[in-house]
Amino acid sequence: MMNIRQYRHSDENDVIGLWRDVFPSAPVRNDPSKDIALKLSEQPELFLVAVVDGLIVGTAMAGFDGHRGWVYYVAVHSDYRRQGIGSALMIEVEAALAHLGCPKLNLQIRSSNAEVQAFYERLGYLIEDRISMGKQLDPMKGKSGS
Repeated sequence: MMNIRQYRHSDENDVIGLWRDVFPSAPVRNDPSKDIALKLSEQPELFLVAVVDGLIVGTAMAGFDGHRGWVYYVAVHSDYRRQGIGSALMIEVEAALAHLGCPKLNLQIRSSNAEVQAFYERLGYLIEDRISMGKQLDPMKGKSGS
């Protein structure tokens, strides 16, 4: 039986292992330990894990900035796919964001990932006519010194 719950500090190694398996080509800048620590400092209640028989088999990390919600790190272990775990995680994320008053949820996927695109389309997500832009920032430049 699957259980979805909030992330716990003791989950870190299992979550990092899952992410490394599910996202093998993640950029070096996506350091799982740092991403987890940053998430735990902001809306940690929006970091969910799916557990089956004591094993972490899925994750979803979300955020709400007061205008839009975003979801990241939706991951399901390959041995547990097509069992409704990813859908259940997304239902929980959507409910948590709606509870916070979030009117719209955004997510990004790689354009080459047709399987993931089909998954989200089955959940009611639409491709929007947008261009995703990004810029790498140096976190140390944002810190003020005294």
